[in-house]
Formats: sequence, C-alpha cells, structure tokens
Amino acid sequence: MLLGDLGADVLKVERLGTGDDTRGWGPPFDAEGRSAYFLSINRNKLGVAADFDREEDRALIDRLLEGADVVVDNFRRGTLERRGLSPEEYCRRRPELVWCTITGFGPDRDRPGYDFVAQAETGWMAITGEPDGDPMKVGVALADVLAGKDAAIEILAALVQRFRGGAGRRLFVSLEASARAALVNVAQNVLVSGRDAGRWGNAHPNLVPYQLFRASDKPIVIAVGSDAQWVACARAIGLTALADDPALATNAGRFANRARIVDAFARELATRTAGEWRVLLDAAGVPSGIVYSVLESLRGVNASAITGLPSSVSGRVRFPPPGLDEHGELIRARGWGAFTVLAS
Repeated sequence: MLLGDLGADVLKVERLGTGDDTRGWGPPFDAEGRSAYFLSINRNKLGVAADFDREEDRALIDRLLEGADVVVDNFRRGTLERRGLSPEEYCRRRPELVWCTITGFGPDRDRPGYDFVAQAETGWMAITGEPDGDPMKVGVALADVLAGKDAAIEILAALVQRFRGGAGRRLFVSLEASARAALVNVAQNVLVSGRDAGRWGNAHPNLVPYQLFRASDKPIVIAVGSDAQWVACARAIGLTALADDPALATNAGRFANRARIVDAFARELATRTAGEWRVLLDAAGVPSGIVYSVLESLRGVNASAITGLPSSVSGRVRFPPPGLDEHGELIRARGWGAFTVLAS
C-alpha cells in the first residue's frame, strides 16, 4: 500500500473464491460487506484472483511475473516452488527483478507467523503492561506494520541499486526480525546492563518524569527529555522547589528520585484539567499530550471509511481497495498493460 501511495502500480493476487483472509476479519463491515481491516491496508491496488493449482492461472501468474519490476509474497517456504513458481528461478532468469518475501520467522523456518505471535516471542509483551499485571500486546498490529514498512524500505533500496547497476535483489523480511529490531533502546539497556527488561506501565525505563498522570478530568502524559525541559516543566506546574533542587538537575538524579518526583507531580496535576495543564506546558515548551480516544484523535483528520487514513509517506489515494477479482477480466485480457490504463 505504501508503494501504491507513492505511485507504484500494484496488483494484488488473491486466492480464488475466498480471497485475502482479512476480507473476513470483522465486524465491523461496511454497507457493502467489506471488513474495516481489509479496507485499512488495500487502497491503491488492483485485484485479481487465481488458483495456483489451475494450469491457466499459473500461466497468468507467470506472465505477470515476467513483466513485474517488484514482486512481494508472503507464502510459506515451498508453496510457490511446488507449483512451478520458484522465486529463485525467476530471479535467475530476470536478474533485474526485485522479489521480497515476507515471513513470520525468516526464510529458513516454516512456522506460520502472526503479529500477536511475533509480539510474544520478541519481548514486546514482556515489557508492555502494568508491572504487576499480565504481559500485554500493543493495541495495534505494530509488528505487521513495521515489517511492511521495512519491506517498502528494502524494496526502494533495491530499486535504487538496480537503477545504478542494473541488478535486482532477492529480499527477505520477517515479523520476528522487524519486531526485535524495534526494541531499540530497550534491547540496548539489556545489552549494556546485563539485566532483563521489565514492564513499566506508562512510565519510561530511562527518563523521569516521562509518564502518564491524572489531571482532574482525564489523563495527560508528560515527556521530559532534557534537563532544560525538566526545569521548565517543574516551574510550569508550580513545583519551583523541585526545579531549583540541584539533586534533580540531571536525569540520573531524577531517575534516583523517581518516587519523590512522581508523587509531587501526581498531587499537583490532579488540581487542574488536562486542557489547562497542556496550555501551560505548551507555553513552556514541554512535550505533553492529552490521552484522546481513537474517535477523538480522528476529528478533523481528512480520513475515509473506504480508503482509510491519509498516507504517512506523502502519497495520494488513486483508487479504493479492490473487490475480489475486480480487475481479473481486464488483467487476463491485457496483462500488465492494464495498469497504465487504470492508473492514468
């Protein structure tokens, strides 16, 4: 979808009859029976359905693969090869081809992978949730999203390489690798300290104050990332004594006095509304945010119930998610040439 947002002509090939599993991942469904999940990630694609066990459909796929610049697949190892559609063979015949396979756990492991499983096995759930609660997944399928973004980055890099030297690349992206890489500073804390990471709830393992507090009406988060922000923050909420305390002048000192700071902040912030505090903190240059619901966060956003949220990569929406085999007849008749017709 990201590549489609950026202008690529994208053809989505689905199984005949049922299509992409996410077509059934509801409710909610819109008035035409399309799941919100499917709609959220399939704009700017043309759709064709095929049965890889039918000779005529394999011939269709072969023609499409012979004309493609980039191929993305998420089949388990051996699925395509058993049907005569080996990625390695196509890359051998067409050295300029960029082929990216997205897997759960890498090219050498046959385990099926979903976002939830990746979050569990890469440490995300162990560090998410309240300290005395159960491990918790992130509320969005973020491992899926990150793997998709990693795939787009790898593909674009491969296309630059091809532009410069003429050769394509065989690429592999996995949910596991993308999720593990996203541990960034948390993983580095473990590597440096030798101690395992734990759950901090809405607090930060390294920075203080950097967490959620309750105002008089709703929660607000405060994110102090520098010593200057600390002084401005403490003064903005009326805790001048803390701002002037030399023991708290550095983050290391604030980290050592976490309980004292959090207690003072919690008591003071409970005296006004979140909106009032944000005005004061904004004026002081301190990062803060009111905890909004998803519905509240979408107000004023130019989003669509059909094509979803605005592109995160400054792309544009050219056409809505396809119905199952919506463009199949045209693709079968014209092959890749149909793309320029529909995208123009």
